[in-house]
Amino acid sequence: MARITAGVACSHIPALGVASDFDRTGEAYWAPAFAGFEWTKAWEAAEKPDVVILVYNDHASAFDMKIIPTFAIGCAEEFQPADEGWGPRAVPVVKGHPDLAWHIAQSCILDEFDMTIINEMDVDHGLTVPLSMMFGKPAAWPCRVIPLAVNVVTYPPPTGNRCWALGEAIARAVASFEEDLNVQVWGTGGMSHQLQGTRAGLINKEWDNRFLDGLVGDSDALRHIPHIEYLRETGSEGIEMVMWLIMRGALGKTTRELHRHYHVPASNTAVGHIVLEPVA
Repeated sequence: MARITAGVACSHIPALGVASDFDRTGEAYWAPAFAGFEWTKAWEAAEKPDVVILVYNDHASAFDMKIIPTFAIGCAEEFQPADEGWGPRAVPVVKGHPDLAWHIAQSCILDEFDMTIINEMDVDHGLTVPLSMMFGKPAAWPCRVIPLAVNVVTYPPPTGNRCWALGEAIARAVASFEEDLNVQVWGTGGMSHQLQGTRAGLINKEWDNRFLDGLVGDSDALRHIPHIEYLRETGSEGIEMVMWLIMRGALGKTTRELHRHYHVPASNTAVGHIVLEPVA
């Protein structure tokens, strides 16, 4: 049977992708940000996941104000890197896993989650930057990827509680899939940051690290954080952290921390990263 073996969370800061693409990761400014992912690269090479369910948000590349799905799952054979205004990133095409994706869609819909099924979609930095951080610059990504896009751009975004519950539903779906697969769930986005207005550049290190602490162990307190707290404490874009709760919900009652990295600044934002495994 398919099994979820680990959860990974990380920021998807577009400037990290630029630094990777143009071989600037060793520069003094960028080196500390990338150093925290060296452990994970080695770990991923050893773990060899078959499939990554990658939770991210689209940045007006696949969706716009005409169509705003709350939860959208990519069921296609492949997903091209999106052109975000300066040409597509020079990264491999993302290969999907349609059989598992359709199974998750069916299972979650019958589990009373209204999933939007996407059969054609380009994927932007929200999805490709985490792949670069975890896998470097391979000729092809070493695993299949199921994109799970979440609306955290336009009001109203889903609650943390709903995201956690979706993670639990995804875990049930994966456990009922008959193929023997090593599956990881990644939550991306965040941490604290605001890109506009009088609070542009806001970073709340204390809150960020409490959030990282809350992902470890058996507490589910994070699922009950209200939207207004994310806005007040972590800036207008900090709401992206609800996507990490889909990953956490998929790991079950208790988790163990394998690795953590937190660095400020990276393009005026906080880089957050954690690797968790479920505890039976």
